[in-house]
Amino acid sequence: MDPQLLTVTAILFVATFIRSAFGFGEALIAVPLLAFAIPIEEAAPVVVLISITIAALIIAQDWRQIHVASAGRLFLATVGGMPLGLWLLTAVDEAIVTALLAAVIILFSTYCLLRRTQIELKNDRHAWGFGFLAGILGGAYGMSGPPLVIYGALRRWSPQHFRATLQGYFLPASILTLIGYSVTGLWTSSVTHYYIWALPPAVLASFLGRAVNRRIKGPAFLRWVHLGLIAIGVLLLARTLG
Repeated sequence: MDPQLLTVTAILFVATFIRSAFGFGEALIAVPLLAFAIPIEEAAPVVVLISITIAALIIAQDWRQIHVASAGRLFLATVGGMPLGLWLLTAVDEAIVTALLAAVIILFSTYCLLRRTQIELKNDRHAWGFGFLAGILGGAYGMSGPPLVIYGALRRWSPQHFRATLQGYFLPASILTLIGYSVTGLWTSSVTHYYIWALPPAVLASFLGRAVNRRIKGPAFLRWVHLGLIAIGVLLLARTLG
C-alpha cells in the first residue's frame, strides 16, 4: 500500500471509531486531516461514502435504539433550513459565522460541564428549531452536526440511543449530499478507489466503537459529548484564525 493510501485509510479508521463510539465527529476530524493527503474535493466525498456505509451498518445493528420521531423531525427541519443556509453562504462572511458558532459551542458545553444539574428537554417539540439551525449551517458551511449533538445531549439520550438516533438522521442527509456530489461530478474513480481500500478498516473501527459505546455510562457519556463539542469548537476557531 502506498503511503498516501495508508494515510487516508488510517485517518478514516480513527474518524470512524470516534463516530461509532459517540455518534458524531468523523467529518470534522477526517476532512481537515485528509486535505493534507488528498485534494479536498476528493476528501469530502470519500468521508460521505464512508459515513453512509457506517450509518447503515449501525442502523442495521441497533435500529431498535433509534428515536424515529426525533430523527424524522430533525431531518425534515434540516431540509427546510438548507435554502436559508445557501443564501447565507453568499450573504455573510463564513469566518464570522464559524467563529460565532465555535464560541457558542464552547461556552454552552463548558457551562454544561460545570453545572451541577444538567439541563434536559423533556420532549421533541424543540427538535424543529435545532434541525432548522442544522439545515442553515449545513447548507451554508457543511456544519450541520453541532446543533444535532447539542440537541441529543439536552434530551439526555442514553449512549446507545444517542449513537443510533443520530445515524437515523445522518444516513438520509449523507445520501442527499452524495447525490449532490455525483451531480456535480465530484464522485470520481479516485474517490471510489480510496473508499474501497478504506472500507474494511472502517467497518472494523465501527465494531470497536460500538463496543466502547456500550461500556460508557450515561453521565460519563454526556461529559465526553461535551468535551467533544468543545474540541470541535476549538477546531472551528483554529480553522477561522488559520
